[in-house]
Amino acid sequence: MAGLLSGLASLGLEHLEGVDIFGPSEEERKAADAMAAAGLEASFLYDRTFECPVCGNKFTSKTVKTGKAKLLGTDMDLRPVYEGIDMRKYDVPLCGLCAYAALNQYFGGVSAAQAKRVKDHISQNVTLKKYGGETYTYEEALERYKLALACAVVKGTRASEKAYICLKSAWLVRGSYESLDETAPDSPQKLAALKEQEDEYLKSAYEGFVEARKKEPFPMCGMDTDTVDYLIAVLAARFKKFDVAGRLLGAIITAPEANKRIKDRARDLKNAILEELKKEKR
Repeated sequence: MAGLLSGLASLGLEHLEGVDIFGPSEEERKAADAMAAAGLEASFLYDRTFECPVCGNKFTSKTVKTGKAKLLGTDMDLRPVYEGIDMRKYDVPLCGLCAYAALNQYFGGVSAAQAKRVKDHISQNVTLKKYGGETYTYEEALERYKLALACAVVKGTRASEKAYICLKSAWLVRGSYESLDETAPDSPQKLAALKEQEDEYLKSAYEGFVEARKKEPFPMCGMDTDTVDYLIAVLAARFKKFDVAGRLLGAIITAPEANKRIKDRARDLKNAILEELKKEKR
């Protein structure tokens, strides 16, 4: 007996001829999509070996293969967005023995005094959760960032490093709420809570970069002066500090040494602020 969809081969859809028209269910399709997404994300990763600068333990941490992910674009606050993976989830190696964590670029270079403080204030008290997936969930990744921030505080690192952790934590939270299932009953509540958390991290990032800008040399977190000033302007504008943002943007736009990319971003942000101010006056 011919199937209900027999004959689709003539239209190039032979793979659908034998499909069950009443299955799979919506839940099964979502589960299959989730598994496919996890498989895609796992294909970007490998286990990189680290040696902990605090306790000497050798461990592996999932790391994104160089050049594997395709850049889709960049948010206004410089968060890069990649196809198939949120790379921010893999920026923090974590030692499973002593719980030392840091952003990749700051993982080494720990002094003996700093190592002792990490051991005394974190290692002796922490209870790490156990995870075992092929990829890191947002929950697991955010725990890593929180431990990295705690370690940075205990070590007494520069304000810029702590601000950068907060910025990347905000990016991670943004990725988390962008991946929410909008059809779930509790989606609005989760979205509101995550956006509030994102704002908390961004406020701390703003305060940290403002402090660092007064005291620290450049480059700062791998960024030059104009890039840091642009980032501070973006964060200032987010929290309605338009005078601060306008002053910084004006300096970038008129700076002879500033590159075209950052000048264009500064102009775009300045125009967005002007539009926002017009709306407020209406």
